[in-house]
Amino acid sequence: MPQPFTMEANAGAFYSEALARISHSMVVLAVLCSAAAWGIYGWHIALGFACGCVIAYLNFHWLKRVVSALSDRISASGTFQSSRGIVLRFLSRYFLMALAAYVIFTVSPASLYGLFAGLFLPVAGIACEAVYELYAALARGL
Repeated sequence: MPQPFTMEANAGAFYSEALARISHSMVVLAVLCSAAAWGIYGWHIALGFACGCVIAYLNFHWLKRVVSALSDRISASGTFQSSRGIVLRFLSRYFLMALAAYVIFTVSPASLYGLFAGLFLPVAGIACEAVYELYAALARGL
């Protein structure tokens, strides 16, 4: 009977680190893809891509904090309590993206394509995590 408990404990520890692995893969992908964009498309689009990656990473980090804060508030009292700070942080993410898109569009319209591509960085990070989890499940039996 101890085998299933050990397997569940290992799986729990493995999956609890998923957000950290996603964050690390996002940083690595941002650096590699920005360098590749510079070599292929030039510095305008690479700069837009790098800005999009920074915004996407901040957005991912802030979203993680907002969800954690909301879940802490709900679990602490048992009822939903709205907080201006939490809501303000949630909405500021979208304001930051709109402001960056406006500034980049006024400076260099070609960089806007790179910005939009960089905003998909969390999708690529999550895809890398899915591939890694599939590998771990098949190779290690998690």
